[in-house]
This record gives sequence, structure tokens and C-alpha cells, in this order.
Amino acid sequence: MEAKTRAGHEGTGPGAITPDGCAVEVYARLSVGPEPDIVEAAVPAGARILELGCGVGRVTHPLLERGFTVTAVDESAEMLERVRGARTIRAAIEDLDLAETFDAVMLASCLVHTGDTELRRRLLRSCVRHVAEGGCVLIQRERADAHTDVPRERPDPAGFTIRIASVEPEGDGVDRVRAEYVFPETVWTQTFRSRALTREQFETALEEAGLRVDRYLTDDETWVRAVPMT
Repeated sequence: MEAKTRAGHEGTGPGAITPDGCAVEVYARLSVGPEPDIVEAAVPAGARILELGCGVGRVTHPLLERGFTVTAVDESAEMLERVRGARTIRAAIEDLDLAETFDAVMLASCLVHTGDTELRRRLLRSCVRHVAEGGCVLIQRERADAHTDVPRERPDPAGFTIRIASVEPEGDGVDRVRAEYVFPETVWTQTFRSRALTREQFETALEEAGLRVDRYLTDDETWVRAVPMT
């Protein structure tokens, strides 16, 4: 499988850069946030989880430690090389068809905000295709002011700064976002296309794919538990 750079996405800095502009070394250094706690509270103990866009396993590894069985999917071979203890599959999420289902499917990293509307439909359909009867889909969204509170930055506990440097409109509701990861010794950047979605637009997109919101899992509504519509 040859992964091609996605249109409108690019990254700079030392080491491998994924097709959507992510620097593998940056993601290997990122601290684990609240994601494992959020997932653990939303799915049954010991659940079989399909993690779409697992990266280097930043969330995969804590989930394994908590007793979940994880199948980790990413289109970057360099990312998957860092994953330990999980079944790994190299594939584009939108093309994935494993002919099996899981208790929970995770679509994190705000991938639902892709600037390509058709790609978003395909990502959500892949989630629906792989969720078991009675299962759920866990989706991470952008915060409500993600495209307006710019520039902004936050320190990572690992000792560097994550900065959203700019958000520039490209038309048709799509913005070009530039992120910077500032370390003492170097700076990595990632530029990507993102589409802001209101809560109503987000829920409509889910419905079009055959999903409905079961509940919002965080106060800022950035994590959502969705279930197939019956």
C-alpha cells in the first residue's frame, strides 16, 4: 500500500511525515490525555475496540493496559511501527472493510471535521460497517471555538508547546489550519483542511450515515457516544 499525501495537508520537521501531515516523532512524544478515561466510561469492561487512526498508539496502549482488546488501524506504516500489543492493520479508514464487527469503534483526532464532505461520509460509513449490534461509535469533535479562538497555545506535560497558529478560510466552509509543535530543539508543523460543524450539522452528518447521538461524554461536547439508528 502506497500512502499518498492528502490534498491540502502537509507537514514539516525531522523524520517521517504521514499523508495528512502528521509528524510521527511528535505523536510519539505527545502525552496521554483524558481519552482512556472517556472510553472506559463509555464501553463495557473488556470490550473489543476498533481504533481508527491509531497513530503511534498513544491511546491504544493505555486501553490495552485496562483490559480492552484493540485492533489498531492507520494508513501510516511508520506510525504502526510504534504500536505494541495490539493487532495492527495498515489501511485508509474510508476503505476499510474487515468483514467483522466490534463492541466499540473509535474515530478520534477530530477526523469527522475533514474538509472533504464525501470523505467524512465514507469515514462514518466505515464506522457503521464495523460496529456490532448493541455496540457504539465514539467520535471526537472539535471544540465549539476551535476555528475562532486563534492563535492559541497550550503546554504539553512532556515539555513542549502546541500552538494553533492560524485558521484561514478556503471557501465552502473549509478552513486551512496551521498547527505548530514547539520543542526546545526544533519545531514541527502541520497544515490541514478542517470544516467547522455546528452541533446540528454534526448530528445531521451522523444521521446521514445511519447513526444517532446516544449522549455527549464531556462537558465541552468534544466526545460523543453514537449508536446505529434502528
